[in-house]
Amino acid sequence: MHKIQAKGILNSGNGMNIYRGCSHGCIYCDARSDCYQMNYPFEDIEVKENAPELLETALKSKRHCCMIATGAMSDPYLHAERELRLTRRCLEIIEKYGFGVTVLTKSDMIMRDIDILENINRNAKAVVQMTLTTADDELCRVVEPNVCVTSRRAEVLCEMKKRVIPTVVWFTPLLPFINDTEDNVRKIVGTCAEAGVYGIISFGMGLTLRNGDREYFYSQLDRHFPGLKQRYISTYGNAYEIASPNAERLWRIFDEECDKYGIEKYSNRIFEYLRDFPEPEQLSFFR
Repeated sequence: MHKIQAKGILNSGNGMNIYRGCSHGCIYCDARSDCYQMNYPFEDIEVKENAPELLETALKSKRHCCMIATGAMSDPYLHAERELRLTRRCLEIIEKYGFGVTVLTKSDMIMRDIDILENINRNAKAVVQMTLTTADDELCRVVEPNVCVTSRRAEVLCEMKKRVIPTVVWFTPLLPFINDTEDNVRKIVGTCAEAGVYGIISFGMGLTLRNGDREYFYSQLDRHFPGLKQRYISTYGNAYEIASPNAERLWRIFDEECDKYGIEKYSNRIFEYLRDFPEPEQLSFFR
């Protein structure tokens, strides 16, 4: 871990990344790709030590409240957050100035901050986004080794439901020949239904691989799934988009299951929901 003094914290879409790199160890992580030009080891987490101060300055200068997003490139609840508490401080600032927030994570550490999220949602809007990839906890321990398993993330989603905090699930990626099964799709959507999620984001029944990400992914296939790397190479070559051979059937099942439970399945509508900050007359609906 190394600390820096960042020059800014919010991007043009009001998103922020407090950390860079990751300690979760997911074997498929796109953020390892060479295109992101990280000049240090991926597990050597870069900490934007002055993130709370930068955020407060940025929010003070905004004429209107809006949704602030975190977690798109780096999980805000990495192991370092337990000690550093930068994400919590940023949430406190968002609450202080009356903004909304949407948080994307794989970690149950978000439960530590449920009190702030509840307050933000009571007075504005808070949405918790959780990534789920496999319904099998044992497989989860292999592909996402350093973060809580799927069943625990489902418990977090259910607790958010009890607190009337809306949730969204990212169902991505599906790894061909590993978790791209009908059973997995049905179980994940069923878990989302039980937790009352607003919507499920899926960009396709497969994954993407780029230089940097591909090499790490293949090394982990060799470690955990001997022989599977060669199957990937012979099937996909150096393709960027790696679609499951069962993609069409899995998409159909995904659509049917979402319709059955009344879960939003169109990503553009979900993103619109995540960006939408309630007008003053709407706020009573979120209390």
